[in-house]
Amino acid sequence: MRLKKTKETAGLTFYTPTPTNSKQPIIEGGISAGFPSPADDFKEIRISLDENLVRNKEATFYARVSGESMIGAGLDDGDLLVIDRSLEPKDGKIAVCYIDGEFTVKRLKIDQGKLYLMPENNKYKPIEVHEDNTLLVWGVVTYVIKAM
Repeated sequence: MRLKKTKETAGLTFYTPTPTNSKQPIIEGGISAGFPSPADDFKEIRISLDENLVRNKEATFYARVSGESMIGAGLDDGDLLVIDRSLEPKDGKIAVCYIDGEFTVKRLKIDQGKLYLMPENNKYKPIEVHEDNTLLVWGVVTYVIKAM
């Protein structure tokens, strides 16, 4: 999979996927996190990350996280988000939102008819969305790709 930068904002950098037909090797039986399995059991097959991470290629975009407001959800600065714009935003989902001219990634919270954009870091305050705010829930985060 190749990425083409399409937009850069203060909070996120957006990319569109350029699918490739490249498939990478994977160990079919999984990797043991306990005792090692015998080498005889090693069997290589090939997978495509595009096929495994993208459900709707016309509605899928990528964005790189900038900042630390979502570290409690496992989204760290520099991580690559897989975003599906065809999914319905729901309470508890992590979404990329465009609010008052700025992109942000937050967890959606609906409580007593009010909508909040919730950070996952106590250093940041929730954003209560009011009628005078301009909000577009741009897409729902389906995967995060991170460097180790």
